[in-house]
Amino acid sequence: MQKNTYGKTFASGLRLVVKHMEGLLSVSMGVLAGAGSSMESAAQNGISHFLEHMMFKGTDKRSAFEISDAMDRIGAQVNAFTSKELTCYYAKATSDHAAEAFAVLSDFVLCSIFPQEEMEREKGVVLEEIAMNEDTPDDLCLDVLAEAYFGKEGYGRTILGPAENVKNFSREDLFAYVRGRYAPENLVVSFAGNITPEEAEALVETYFEPLLRRRTAAAAPRAYAPCGGSLFRGKDIEQAHIAFAFPAPARDDAYSDAVQVANIVLGGGMSSHLFQRVREQMGLAYTVYSYLTSYAEGGVLTVYAGVNPANVRKAQRAIFETVEQFCGNALSDAEFARGKEQLKSTLILGQESTASQMILYGKRMLFNGDVLDFEGRIARIEALTKKEVSEAVMRSFGEGVRAAAIVGKVNEPLVL
Repeated sequence: MQKNTYGKTFASGLRLVVKHMEGLLSVSMGVLAGAGSSMESAAQNGISHFLEHMMFKGTDKRSAFEISDAMDRIGAQVNAFTSKELTCYYAKATSDHAAEAFAVLSDFVLCSIFPQEEMEREKGVVLEEIAMNEDTPDDLCLDVLAEAYFGKEGYGRTILGPAENVKNFSREDLFAYVRGRYAPENLVVSFAGNITPEEAEALVETYFEPLLRRRTAAAAPRAYAPCGGSLFRGKDIEQAHIAFAFPAPARDDAYSDAVQVANIVLGGGMSSHLFQRVREQMGLAYTVYSYLTSYAEGGVLTVYAGVNPANVRKAQRAIFETVEQFCGNALSDAEFARGKEQLKSTLILGQESTASQMILYGKRMLFNGDVLDFEGRIARIEALTKKEVSEAVMRSFGEGVRAAAIVGKVNEPLVL
């Protein structure tokens, strides 16, 4: 076991991970559930996210207001988020109020009753969130790209889901989803900050584990079969938002760190190839970047840019030429060193945030069932060679399924 880290599996199947960060005055705590949009059926699409909202709306012990008030009275912050692979409920409190915050967090995660009147109100809130996403063209473009790359199932599903689904969700739907996806074996409790493993374990044994019974999580098959394609969404807006998807390695692939370095050099900052070519040299975009999304089965390199509609084809050509040149030419020593240092610094600076560490260690436990070896990760990055990065580029971005999306004053998709 690494210094200051701890992991345990309880009798119910629940897992705990603790990152003890000495010298701080706060602690972040979270409950991560293996429940996200990629695991939903067409009729369920959006339920993971809607459930996240409803978890705050009352238990047998506390009303929705009393949940908020209990956290506010101790100065704690509480929130949640949903992704394609997980849902996370979290709080941050001063160390002297950690037990009180965790008691409230445990109560609403395990004992929510989803009052009917609250459901109707919250449906309106989520429908407004869906409308807001429709009015946020860069986010919408990336949703359209996911569907173009993965199709309408699995990772192609949006997190918010369609409005019609949200309108039709019932209390019974939520309870059934909790029974299936919130089984103890599919939950992780994660702590990071000024809390010892013994203190964290005692909190779980007091407020969490006694309320659980061992049961098997519902199966959630996800056929990972990127289909590729090009989709568009017409919007009466001034910019055209374009995005492209290229294949990348899975989360635990041997080349995953090498691809992270490559992405930084390609489009991860102001010195990157894409930024320098598309913005600085050609003046085609204010925003242009690339990023990696890694899943258990595979990954995606996404390139995004917002451009003048008259420059769409020119920008697309510049992006594809930049990617092709990047794949065809070896990295310089300076680029390689810069990419490695940026990746290392991102991870190391994240060590200063209890919230980021809670999520980082919680995800590792949820997806891999073990405690993240942070020092080992840094050592592997330091040991990377230019040859490994070049091999990773050739295995990923150069060949395979591609996809494109455009949102703006358009009536046809981009030609790949």
